[in-house]
Amino acid sequence: MRRVLVTGASRGIGRAVAVKFAERGDRVGVHYAAQRQDAEETLRLLPGSGHVLLAGDLADPEAARRIVDEAVGSLGGIDVLVNNAAVAPTAGNRHSVADVSYAQWQRSWHHMVDVNLLGAANVTYCVARHLIDRGESGSIVNIGSRGAFRGEPDFPAYGASKAALHAFGQSMAVALAPHAIAVVSVAPGFVATERQTAKMSGPAGDELRGQSPFGRVGTPEEVADAVLYLSSPQAAWSSGAVLDLNGASYLRT
Repeated sequence: MRRVLVTGASRGIGRAVAVKFAERGDRVGVHYAAQRQDAEETLRLLPGSGHVLLAGDLADPEAARRIVDEAVGSLGGIDVLVNNAAVAPTAGNRHSVADVSYAQWQRSWHHMVDVNLLGAANVTYCVARHLIDRGESGSIVNIGSRGAFRGEPDFPAYGASKAALHAFGQSMAVALAPHAIAVVSVAPGFVATERQTAKMSGPAGDELRGQSPFGRVGTPEEVADAVLYLSSPQAAWSSGAVLDLNGASYLRT
C-alpha cells in the first residue's frame, strides 16, 4: 500500500488516476481547487478506505505547502506524487496574440504559469523534501501535454507551461535520483474528459478523432494506466523520460 497525492483530481484525468491507484489498494489524497462537489464524487468512487480530500489553489505557494503537509498528516506520508492540476485551455482563456489586449495576455500567462508550472514545482519541492527527510524512495509523475511540442497558437501560455513542466521534470529526475526518487512525465494528446463532451459531439469531434490514425481520441483511463506503471518501482529506470500518449497524432523527431 502506497500513499499517493493526486493534484487536480476532482474529475477527468485526475479522477481516473486516483481511481486506478485506489483499485490497487493505495490510499489517495484527492486534491481540488474549487470544485468540491466533483472532488467528493471522486472520493466516493475510490474503493478502499483512508482516502482524503485536500483543497487549495496551487497558484498560492503557501497553499501548495499546506496541501502537502495535510496529505502527509492524513495519509501518514506520501510515496507518489502525480502533478495533474492545471489551468486547461477553454473558450474563456483563449489568448491568441491577434485577439486579446495586453492586459488579457498578462492575466492568461500568469494564471497558467502560476498553476501549471510553479504550482507543480512547489508541490514537487515539498514532497521531495518529505521523502528525502524520511530517507525513502518515491515517484513523481507530471501530466504534461502534446501541446508542449506541437504548439498552442491560441493558448501559448498553456503550451509553454507544459513544455516547461517537462523540462522541470527532467531536471528533477537528475537532482532526485541520488535520493532514489524517480521523476517522469507523460504528454497526452486530446483526451475525452467530461468537459470535452460537447466538443466531441459537435463539428469539431470528427476533426479531433481524425488527428490520430486510430480514428479516435484518448481516454482518461489510458493516461491513468500509464501513470500507474510509471510510478511503480519497476519503472524507475524510465526516470527523466517524457512519454507521448497521443495515438500517433503527433510524432516527435
